Amino acid sequence: MLDLVGHVNGDEQNMRILGRANSINVQTAMWTSVELGLSVDRLDIGGVFGVNDTPEYLSKNPNGLVPVLEEDDGFILWESGSIVRYLSEVYGNGTWYPGDIRQRALASQWMDWSLSRLMPAITPVFWGLVRTPPEQRNHDMINAKRTESEKLMAILDRQLDGKCFLLGDSPCMADLVIGPRVYRWLHVPMERKERPNVESYFGRLAQRKAYRDHVMLPMT
Repeated sequence: MLDLVGHVNGDEQNMRILGRANSINVQTAMWTSVELGLSVDRLDIGGVFGVNDTPEYLSKNPNGLVPVLEEDDGFILWESGSIVRYLSEVYGNGTWYPGDIRQRALASQWMDWSLSRLMPAITPVFWGLVRTPPEQRNHDMINAKRTESEKLMAILDRQLDGKCFLLGDSPCMADLVIGPRVYRWLHVPMERKERPNVESYFGRLAQRKAYRDHVMLPMT
């Protein structure tokens, strides 16, 4: 049986996030939860902790990936973007989950863009330069993905021009997905083009305690 002892605080909880802290998708789910005022337990699963290939875990997420959101009534949800949308709608409707249908559609658009375009470009760079020993690095692949990532960061920089957050003066669920990718991009050990709007955006995110506590972690 999984030992669901709280890792956020010692109180008994009714919501758990299963996944290790250095997973960007777990960071996304944890940051979302705390911004919404939820107190959740987190269990280290995946990576060096294993467990994600056990029958019990695969019964919760057949992909064997993290995170998984689990509630006491038996509701289970995987895929970090879906977790962000669900928690934002339930606990942040009208704020993190935009009340205006067109703003909500735009937030979903940027979330989908982050997961389908930005993440696949940044992840190989991160893995290549952070999680791969120098002698095993595929520099042709890393450079190709870095070039692709630069084009995508230019798109994000233009979107942020004149805005505090992705869609305006207040953060929304799209920021909860893109914010962790921005931290990762800006802190991978490499040279990158200056993106003043992205860098200012990161500075505003870094003022938020929940972002610092759950996203701005050592990259391993």
